[in-house]
Amino acid sequence: MGNTDTKLHFRKAVIQLTTKTQPVEASDDLFWDQFWVDASTTAQDVFALVPAAEIRAVREESPSNLATLCYKAVERLVQGSDSGCPSERERQIVLNCTRLLTRILPYIFEDADWRGFFWSTVPGADGGDDEARPLAESLLLAVADLLFCPDFTVQSHKKSSADTAEAVRSIDSCEYIWEAGVGFAQSPPLNYIHDVNRTELLKLLLTCFSEAMYLPPSSESKNLNPWVAFFCSTDNRHALPLFTSLLNVVCAYDPVGYGIPYNHLLFSDYREQLVEQAVQILIVTLEHEAGSATRAALQALDPTTSPVAEEEQEPIGPDNLFVNYLSRIHREEDLSFILKGLARLLNNPLVQTYLPRSNKKIQFHQELLILFWKFCDFNKKFLFFVLKSSDVLDMLVPILFYLNDARADQSRVGLIHIGVFILLLLSGERNFGVRLNKPYTLRVPMDIPVFTGTHADLLIVIFHKIITSGHQRLQPLFDCLLTVIVNISPYLKSLSMVAANKLLHLLEAFSTPWFLFSSPHNHHLVFFLLEVFNNIIQYQFDGNCNLVYAIIRKRNIFHQLANLLSDTVSIQRALQRKKKAGISRTNSTENESMEGSRPAVPAEPGTLKASLEATPGIDKITEKSQVSEDGTMVTVPNSDSPQARQQTTDNSAAAGVLSWKAKLPLQTIMRLLQVLVPQVEKICIDKGLTDESEILKFLQHGTLVGLLPIPHPILIRKYQANAGTAMWFRTYMWGVIYLRNVDPPIWYDTDIRLFEIQRI
Repeated sequence: MGNTDTKLHFRKAVIQLTTKTQPVEASDDLFWDQFWVDASTTAQDVFALVPAAEIRAVREESPSNLATLCYKAVERLVQGSDSGCPSERERQIVLNCTRLLTRILPYIFEDADWRGFFWSTVPGADGGDDEARPLAESLLLAVADLLFCPDFTVQSHKKSSADTAEAVRSIDSCEYIWEAGVGFAQSPPLNYIHDVNRTELLKLLLTCFSEAMYLPPSSESKNLNPWVAFFCSTDNRHALPLFTSLLNVVCAYDPVGYGIPYNHLLFSDYREQLVEQAVQILIVTLEHEAGSATRAALQALDPTTSPVAEEEQEPIGPDNLFVNYLSRIHREEDLSFILKGLARLLNNPLVQTYLPRSNKKIQFHQELLILFWKFCDFNKKFLFFVLKSSDVLDMLVPILFYLNDARADQSRVGLIHIGVFILLLLSGERNFGVRLNKPYTLRVPMDIPVFTGTHADLLIVIFHKIITSGHQRLQPLFDCLLTVIVNISPYLKSLSMVAANKLLHLLEAFSTPWFLFSSPHNHHLVFFLLEVFNNIIQYQFDGNCNLVYAIIRKRNIFHQLANLLSDTVSIQRALQRKKKAGISRTNSTENESMEGSRPAVPAEPGTLKASLEATPGIDKITEKSQVSEDGTMVTVPNSDSPQARQQTTDNSAAAGVLSWKAKLPLQTIMRLLQVLVPQVEKICIDKGLTDESEILKFLQHGTLVGLLPIPHPILIRKYQANAGTAMWFRTYMWGVIYLRNVDPPIWYDTDIRLFEIQRI
């Protein structure tokens, strides 16, 4: 009964707040205490007992009551952080205030007139030193203190828990980091109560940061989030231990635990909820567009005293300390801990066991991919560490798995984008292409042909699958997918027959006249594929007899391209024949799929998805670099290439086609066909060959030394951040966070402006 009574009291207080015509005095503690003294209300109760309509009604009709409620709730959090919450009653008050603010804040943010409220100082607030502090700052500092509060969110180091207020104020939170890992060796004992309390406080923090959701998309970098900016500034004395705690909790987490089958069905994993919240806080606080000069300065710094920047060191570059600390991590053991942790979590859904569904499958892989992206982008030492060993393949395989799994589902188009962006970033480095030559021996459950080959073959097979059997909204990504293949192509030692046929099938599909003429940019895809073939022939001819054989078999594609009719009549005729369907699947016989795999399925009806900003074109998000003979990179202006150039200004489509047709890089392939086709035909006639293995053996020992045109320089298109991609990442990240926080549904049905929520 007691539980029902307390909920009734709480509900009465909410009704009184909405119906009182006179403002309630801030000093009326008897009235305000009704909102946070009850011991049995949960976060779910608060969301149920404080309906959206009533929050909006108070906001419109009794604004001073809403203002006082927010002020009093923050005041109680500050009191709790000052006292160190020594009693159970005080901890309960802190949790109830946390839940109430999590419920109310989105309705403050959705109203432009209220948005500045938390950044104003409260008149007559008796806060001593903090009198001049805006409410937002008092709230953020109180939450930061509470996240290192002994016996509430961290294990007390003292025998007695009667810590005085002075002791709490002077606590060195670096001694209370939540988990061993970067810069901290001790692993504190697991305490699920502490995990639950941390999770609730982090939820409130995330809600504070979510003001960004209520502003329309804008690519202006000065559009800084004031909540994040303050929380990650030197004003927050816990910035370093908190960044380290969040990072270590994420990277040390092992969802399989002790490996007991079905353990996740027997008990709740409070650590998983904390990890999920921690990774969301990390990606939001790390949203920062550092300029290249700043980035260079950060990378040049190599502190030897600490794995992370010391607090007393003057922060250079961005004022965001989280970005600063991340960019300075440099010890091998720390980089290894981060990479292994992210790889373990991303590979978790791929783990196959003999007992169906016996392993716990985590759901926050999109947030992990964004975190990995941020690490590669802000810490070049981490990027080079990832690429210097085969560990990069532990990241590649799950990314390809997610791409393949999501390709038919419109609600997961953002997941495909982030996966492709990561691969584009990695492919800009030579080591990535070299690592892909490692044989692929895993058997991950994917609906792709079973093949024997390398990780490069796996990548090509899955990219082919995305292009030929993904949904229509993936077409803007084709340029990106092919750019990745172009970047790795000079380093691929031996493509399998399956991968070679997939590449030829793509060229066949993209070079049909109806597809080439149907958009002024479609010819770029043909240019990319020809560049792939040229790179492999010029730089890796010796091991690539499968590709050479596939080119010889499909030589008519190249002849048709060279003889493409480009007069107005031919173009019109081709367009009239344009197929309604997209690019067809190959009529391949290699359809046997991996055991346990299932085809990608579209989203269930009624699935929610967040809209995304348009992704900038490939020429906007990449910068061309030419590899010189000594292996160094020289930047090449983007405008010199047919791929980057816009469609000709001439009004005539025929003139436009003529313009790019003249630049088709067919010389190397035509020379190869000219030399090898007669030789292959002669062998077939002389020896009566019908067996392709004999032809492959001949091609394996063939050579084109001195017969091909002079090798062209290797061109690498490196990912280049810009305002457009920054905006895309912001909408994607907040869309993921919105859809993942459904219990309680923090932002559901509020007036979000950063993206639209659509039902499929």
